[in-house]
Amino acid sequence: MAESSDERRSQTPEIQKSSNDLPDFKQSVKLKYVKLGYQYLINHGMYLILLPFLAFVATHISTFSSQDLHDLWESLQYNLVSVLLLSTLLVLFSTIYFLTRPRPVYLVNFSCYKPDENRKSTKEIFMQNTKVLGAFTDANIDFQSKIIERSGLGDSTYLPEAVFSVPPTPSIAKARQEAQMVMFGALDDLFAKTNVKPKDIDILIVNCSLFNPTPSLSAMIINHYKLRGNIFSYNLGGMGCSAGVISIDLAKDLLQSHPKSYAVIVSTENITLNWYTGNNRSMLLPNCLFRVGGAAILLSNKCTDRWRAKYQLLHTVRTHKGADDKCYTCVTQEEDSDGKIGVSLSKDLMAVAGDALKTNITTLGPLVLPISEQLLFFATIVARRVLKMNVRPYIPDFKLAFEHFCIHAGGRAVLDELEHNLNLSKWHMEPSRMTLYRFGNTSSSSLWYELAYNEAKGRIKRGDRTWQIAFGSGFKCNSAVWKALKTVNPKDEKKNPWIDEIDDFPVVVA
Repeated sequence: MAESSDERRSQTPEIQKSSNDLPDFKQSVKLKYVKLGYQYLINHGMYLILLPFLAFVATHISTFSSQDLHDLWESLQYNLVSVLLLSTLLVLFSTIYFLTRPRPVYLVNFSCYKPDENRKSTKEIFMQNTKVLGAFTDANIDFQSKIIERSGLGDSTYLPEAVFSVPPTPSIAKARQEAQMVMFGALDDLFAKTNVKPKDIDILIVNCSLFNPTPSLSAMIINHYKLRGNIFSYNLGGMGCSAGVISIDLAKDLLQSHPKSYAVIVSTENITLNWYTGNNRSMLLPNCLFRVGGAAILLSNKCTDRWRAKYQLLHTVRTHKGADDKCYTCVTQEEDSDGKIGVSLSKDLMAVAGDALKTNITTLGPLVLPISEQLLFFATIVARRVLKMNVRPYIPDFKLAFEHFCIHAGGRAVLDELEHNLNLSKWHMEPSRMTLYRFGNTSSSSLWYELAYNEAKGRIKRGDRTWQIAFGSGFKCNSAVWKALKTVNPKDEKKNPWIDEIDDFPVVVA
C-alpha cells in the first residue's frame, strides 16, 4: 500500500521486459486494489456494522441502576407500541446478524509428509545422477551445478525412486506410487493426530498441478480410505504452487454452505513424470528446485471443534493476473525443440511475480492492517494528491498485522527480494529459508512445512496471526491469514516433520 512518487510513472506498465529482481513495492501502487480490499471487507463483513450499535446499546444499559431498569419495565408494560417496535428491531437486527455472519472455519490440525531416509538426495548425488543420465550437454551440467549451489537447498531434500534410480525409470505406475506414498503418508498422520475417522469426512479437495491421472487423485484417496459415497470431492490441477491456498479458499466457501462438516485438503506435487531431460535452460530450473513433499489439512466448521483446533481462518485473498498475456505465459508446461516436455520459466517471472504480489498485498492491507497504519497511509495520499505536498509516501508496516510469515519457498532469489520489499527480519524469513534448505521447493505444500517449523520452534502463541502467501502459474498470488487459538507446545508435536532435528536449525546457507 504505497502511492506513486510520480503521477506519470504510475501510468506506465509495471511489468518490465525482463528483470532479475522483484519490482520495489514502495514505488507504486494502484489505488483500485486498495478499494478492492475495502469492498471485500464490506461484502464479507456486513455483520460488523452491527457491532458498534450493539456495543453502544450494551454500554448504555450497563449504566442503568436497578431503579432505572424497573422504571423502564413499568413504562414498557403500558406502551404496546414501544414494546412492538423494540421487539421488531431486536428480531430484525438478530436476523441480519445471524444471516450475514460467516461460519467460523477452524484448522483442527495438519500433517506434513516426511519421506524415508533412503529417498534423500544430496547435491553431490544429484549432480552424479545428472551426469550419468547422459542427456545433458557439458554446458548445461555446469549450469545445473551453479543453480543447485545457489538455490538455497541443502543436502537432505528428497527425490522419488523413479528419478533417484540410475537410469531414471519414469512411468505412470511410478508416478501413482509417488502420489500414494506422499498423500497416504500425510493422511495417515492426520487421522492419527485428530482421531477423525475417514468416514467422517464430508469434503475432500486435492491439488496437484502436473500429475492428473484417471481416475483422479481424489478418487485414489476415496478408494484407499473407503470414504462415503456422498462426499464432495474436488481435484485441482494445473494451478501452480499457490493451489494450496486456493484449496483453503474453496473449502472455506463449501463449509459456509454445509454446516457441521469436516473438510480435508491434500496439497502436493508429483516429480516422477515431470523430470526434464532436455537442454532448454528455462526448463532445467525446476529440476534443481522441486522436491518430494505434501501436506494434509483438516478444517471444520463445528463449534465443538473450537476447543481443540489450532487455528481459525480469518481471511483469504486471491489475485489472478491471467488476463495479461505476459503473466499467463511466464510459467508454461510445453515441449522443447526436441519434443521433450518440461516446465518453462520466462525471464519475466520475477517481474510478473512482483506485480501479482503487490496487487495481493495491497488488497489484503485494509483487511489486516491496524487503523493507525491505514490512517497514516491515506493521510500521505491526501497530502500528495490533493494538497500537492512534497512528502514521502508512507509504507504500512505489515509486521504490525502479523507475528509470523509463511512465504512460499519457491527459490532463494524470491525470498531475498521479499525480505527486502516487505522489510522483514531474518527471524521472520527463517521458516521459509529453512524449509527451502531442508525440503526444497515442495510446491503448494511448502507453506505447511513452514508453519510446522514455527510450531516445532515453539513460536506459536495464542492470538498470534500467521500470513501464508504463495504464487503460481497463471499467474496467481494468494494469501491466507490464520489466528492461533492456542499456544502450540512442541512437546505435543510428535509427528511434526521437524521435531527430531529442530535443534539443528537455523543453519547458515552459503
